[in-house]
Amino acid sequence: MTSIVSPLARFGHALSDETRLQMLELLRDSPRYPGEMVLELNVSKQSVSNHLACLKGCGLVIAIQEGRKTRYELSSERVRHALNDLKEVVLISDPAACDEAETKDCC
Repeated sequence: MTSIVSPLARFGHALSDETRLQMLELLRDSPRYPGEMVLELNVSKQSVSNHLACLKGCGLVIAIQEGRKTRYELSSERVRHALNDLKEVVLISDPAACDEAETKDCC
């Protein structure tokens, strides 16, 4: 049991910041370059870099070198699945958190 506690705590830490959650949402949809995330999230390059380092250190994202550029993506399909499942759990406890609830009659 204790062997899973530390990784779960790191996972929880990664999810405890709204910017990191927004980054995970972007990466859930498709791989991104840091510069794209700077523009999409309207945060500094340093902030994106720090958050990506955290997400990478937690094992949630991977960095893929493409010449002089680095592309980031979720580390596995299981991470994407886990993020989707977590969203479902959140919607059980807070249905109003669904952005599409009013327009698509869902959630």
